[in-house]
Amino acid sequence: MINYFALTVTEMGIGKIELAVICAVILIFPILFVYASKNLDAKGVFEWMMEKPNDWIGKK
Repeated sequence: MINYFALTVTEMGIGKIELAVICAVILIFPILFVYASKNLDAKGVFEWMMEKPNDWIGKK
């Protein structure tokens, strides 16, 4: 005997607005993650730090 168990979205208390927010995050997060990853590599951070070395927090 196989028993399947699942809750529907309404049984979990998720409304239309919450479902729309969840879907938006699922779509937007990977895009922003890839974009941020390209800009925060070690070489990019090092070049950014070398642009104005006198403005570092520890230098003042």
